[in-house]
Amino acid sequence: MDYSIRTIRADEWEKTREIRLAALQDPIAHLAFLDTYEAAVERPDAFWKERAEGASETGDGKVRQFVAEAPDGSWAGTISLLLERPSDEVRFGEAAKTEQTHIVAVYVRPGARGTGVIDALFRAGVEWSWSLAEPVIERVRLYVHEENGRAAAFYRRFGFVATGERVAVPGDETAQELEYEMVRPSAGAGSGAGA
Repeated sequence: MDYSIRTIRADEWEKTREIRLAALQDPIAHLAFLDTYEAAVERPDAFWKERAEGASETGDGKVRQFVAEAPDGSWAGTISLLLERPSDEVRFGEAAKTEQTHIVAVYVRPGARGTGVIDALFRAGVEWSWSLAEPVIERVRLYVHEENGRAAAFYRRFGFVATGERVAVPGDETAQELEYEMVRPSAGAGSGAGA
């Protein structure tokens, strides 16, 4: 794999915007994202600047965005994690019962799929979660649309397990998002991040 995995920098708002818009144009975007290209493309530069700053290494620590960067500087994929605490307002799904991170905004460009980029992004996200000293993260969770079988298969292969929790998809009460989790490994048991 010829990509380096790293956290975005605060000044990379234009690249942050570009990869998000690319993700929202993917043929399965309607299953993978709760946002639309039409809404995202209308957002002002200030929105993207604030988004990049917040998800960067120097941000407030509530969001972290990782990217897979090619040798030419282009981004092949991305993953974001939200820090969730029991005292926080619920953003999606059930309220946090413990200190946890929530994986969102997963995207790998078609040309980089099957190259190990998604595994490397997930390893970075999960390792970051376990590395936090305060709060100590007890689990990493994510939601996947019930019809997004490809994504669900990857999550299971990586080590996530279905919790049985389901939530209605906003805007489509007939569709369901399924919760998956990875529980913090006990000391000496390894990272829990799939092989």
